[in-house]
Amino acid sequence: MDRLCKSYGDKAVLRDFSAVLPLGKTTSLMAPSGAGKTTLLRLLMGLEKPDSGRILGLEGLRLSAVFQEDRLCQWLSAPANIRLVNPRLEESAVEEALAAVGLAGTGGQRVEEFSGGMRRRVAILRALLAEYDLLLLDEPFRGLDEDTKALVMEDTRRRSAGRTVLLVTHDPAEAEAMAVNHLVL
Repeated sequence: MDRLCKSYGDKAVLRDFSAVLPLGKTTSLMAPSGAGKTTLLRLLMGLEKPDSGRILGLEGLRLSAVFQEDRLCQWLSAPANIRLVNPRLEESAVEEALAAVGLAGTGGQRVEEFSGGMRRRVAILRALLAEYDLLLLDEPFRGLDEDTKALVMEDTRRRSAGRTVLLVTHDPAEAEAMAVNHLVL
């Protein structure tokens, strides 16, 4: 990321933001609300274009993301939602992943029947079980109670170990628990 700028109307959200993400490590990005964290992720995903500046080094990389919204197909089961991004996953691998985040035995239910925290865990697993080179996490643990958050953070750390991850969070404890490197907008 080299001197990225992005405005919405006359409100500048990013001004000359530059950073290099270390390969194979988790980096946390912390800043106050409205500072451009989600905008930066949207730029990295190609969902928006910068007003100026360049995004370098993403050519040919496979991206996976957890958005602030769960973005699940409500009429599908948790395993079916996860397999949307990786159809080759073995059923046993999906069941093991669900069990690891406290969702054992839920595979036959449609996600529209799940609580918000259950849907959040499915969204996180869907991103983690995709084939990716760069994982973008936008407030991924929001809405989880403390015990579930600890369980899911541990599973996320384990599954993303050795991979390049950018974690956006407001919570310093999450950043500390998940990140090796820290960026501030």
